[in-house]
Order: sequence, then C-alpha cells, then structure tokens
Amino acid sequence: MKEKIAFFDTKPYDKIYFDRFNKQHNFEITYFETKLSQETALLARGFPVLCLFVHDKVDAQLATTLANMGVKHLALRSNGYNHIDLKSVYEKISVTRVPNYSPYAVAEHTITLMLTLNRKTHLAYWRTRMNNFNLNGLLGFDMHGKTAGVIGTGHIGAIVTRLLNAFGMRVFAFDVHKNKALEQEGVEYADLNTLYKNADIITFHCPLTPETKYMVNKDSIARMKDGVILVNTGRGKLIHTTDLIDGLKQKKIAGAALDVYEEEEKFFFEDLSGSFIEDDVLARLLTFPNVIITAHQGFFTQEALTQIAQTTLENINCFFKKLTLQNEARFQNT
Repeated sequence: MKEKIAFFDTKPYDKIYFDRFNKQHNFEITYFETKLSQETALLARGFPVLCLFVHDKVDAQLATTLANMGVKHLALRSNGYNHIDLKSVYEKISVTRVPNYSPYAVAEHTITLMLTLNRKTHLAYWRTRMNNFNLNGLLGFDMHGKTAGVIGTGHIGAIVTRLLNAFGMRVFAFDVHKNKALEQEGVEYADLNTLYKNADIITFHCPLTPETKYMVNKDSIARMKDGVILVNTGRGKLIHTTDLIDGLKQKKIAGAALDVYEEEEKFFFEDLSGSFIEDDVLARLLTFPNVIITAHQGFFTQEALTQIAQTTLENINCFFKKLTLQNEARFQNT
C-alpha cells in the first residue's frame, strides 16, 4: 500500500518537480490548490502527512484539529517555519523543513533588485516599449565605492556580502553571530546605528523574530542615511510598511525593492489580474516609481525547486520509515 500525502497551496510547478522526484519514492500524492486553514482542514482527513508552503498557517486551533484527524507529520517545502505554531504541535505532529535549498537564488535576486532599482531598468523597459528613448529620470549611481549594509549574514547574507564586495563596495554587517571568514574578507561588523548612518543601500537577510519584527520603522528610518535604498528579500514583517511609505514620501528613502510584504499571503503567488488590490497599503506602494515589488520569487530557480522537491520527499521518507528527522523543526520546551 502506498503512503499517502496531501499537498496544499499547490502550483503547477510544484506538481512538475514533485512528480518527477516522487518516482524514487512512489508515494500517493494528492494535490490541493487551496491553502490549509481551519475551513479547509477537512481535506486533510485520511492523510498522515501534509506538505505545506509558507502561507499555510497552522495555529493552535488548527493543530488540534489536524491531530484529532490523525495527521502525524507536516513536511514544509520551505526553510522558514514561523507560520507553524511549534508549541501547539509539540509531541503531536512532527515538522520538517528544507534548509538552505538555494541561498544563491535569493542572493542573486537581491542583487538583481538592487541593480534594477538603482539603474531604473524597470522604467527604461516600459519607456522603450513605447518608443521613448529619453534618458531623463533614469540617472543611477556607481555601486563601486558606495557603502552597503547587510543585516543578517547567514547563508544568504554571506553570499550577498561577497557579491557586494565584488562590486567594490564597503560593507557593514550586523548579526548576533559574526562570520569570521567575512571579516577576513574585509566586511566590517557594526551596530545598527553605525550601519544605518553610513549605508547607501541596506539589505535584509535575518529571520523574523520578536526582536526583528518591524525593525524598519519610523525611528530606525530616521537614523538612516538620507537617500538610502532598502532591499528586503527576507520576511515581510521586518518592515513596517506604512512607515516605509512615509519615508518614501518624505524622500528620506530613495527607493525600496521588496520581494516580501507583511500581508502577502492574500496576494502573492496568485493571479489577480482580473481583479483589484483590496489592500490599500500594497496598492499605495505600487504607485511609487521608485518601488519594485516581486511576488516572493527570490527562491524561484530550477536548482531551488529541485532541492526543495528532493529534500521534502526525503524528509517524508524518513518519517514513514521512522528514521531520524535530520531537518526537523523542533519546539524548545523550556
């Protein structure tokens, strides 16, 4: 008998990659396009394993519902797991994730956003499509010789830092854990005040925690260098969006490039072209010519999807075979 898995929030590319690598495991996979929620939880009945993505939120109530239905394992096809209440699933449902599926994908997308925003290639593209070849308003600056601030120097942040070094930028970094290899390469670790004061471009690669939630706010923006550019490919709630908008309106912030948004689960990964944006804050952001928003596509490369599928299915295989869950997300019961 085949082991059964239910996939939630499934997109066409998920099916392509997971079907390809499931040939090695021969699991019985049922794909659901809907996100997992209290309202859709009945779809999980009869499945010991659920495969979830970043917008499938499991809170205390849903954790109890799933446990009562016989769900034993949540296989996340993502690195982050802040959408899962680990305390509520503790000792009822195990959770695995996909660590470091492709830090290069996110790092390279970060640099893409920086260059696009600085050199205004997004505006130039639309101009030339309308036969407008005027350069007015497209002036950028050399990255070489400027100062970058990198907040979070884990796997992704470290790659971003090295890429910025290659541009000839001075790099200030902030992290609770310093990377000695980066220091030897010329990266200067500093406190946030120093970083904010000196950085022409600030990019965020830290996890979302109670300490980092809304770390970009009215007060921190006031401490930043005038004309700063902000790039966020980390977590949406690192930035208080209305404060960001105020900073843009006051021209304290010269531009922002966002691959994440604090209320993105209502919009990102969906085609809403036949509708309108009901979120007034997101709609306002989209009116700024110096704001670029991509829909959480930083991870979206062939290599990343391959790693996500292979690792997720191997995590599930270890669960069914009662092997050690190497990629388990554990609740620390203190």
